[in-house]
Amino acid sequence: MEGDGAVELTQSPETLTEDDVCVIQDTWRPVYENRENAGVAVLIRFFSNFPSAKQYFDQFRDMQDPEEMKQSIQLKKHALRVMTTLNSLVENLRDGDKLNTIFQQMGKSHALKHKVDPVYFKILAGVILEVLVEAFPQCFSPASVQSAWSKLLGVLYWQMNKVYAEVGWESIKNSAK
Repeated sequence: MEGDGAVELTQSPETLTEDDVCVIQDTWRPVYENRENAGVAVLIRFFSNFPSAKQYFDQFRDMQDPEEMKQSIQLKKHALRVMTTLNSLVENLRDGDKLNTIFQQMGKSHALKHKVDPVYFKILAGVILEVLVEAFPQCFSPASVQSAWSKLLGVLYWQMNKVYAEVGWESIKNSAK
């Protein structure tokens, strides 16, 4: 699945309830304790299932073998950045201003500096949930947990699209052609 580069501003995502916030924060702890392995597993699944996503990464663009990816220092570093950012989101779920700052920084960086098609946030969100359910079945098996995380990842994708629209992604994308 490759995006057409369009910003997809759909209706607002479901709002997280206080119960959702508690579930997300409780289930995140074991993941963050294993952040490097979890992050590497997410990125390997992401790049294996959606190899077009590797176009944004010079360091591991040509890697095909999951074992080679697993050994890549650059992939491990990016995996830790992804997990650290997720941790910041999880820790600040009750602080709208802090969340907005995180979304702004991440969105602007990925749109303006890295020029990442926003569809990859949607794809990555699905991969994150898929890997967490498999890797942490004791925490992520209940439907209520998966629902809460789906809401959070939906908010992430919606916010990224919002930032992309604010920075004029359509004109940036079109000028790059």
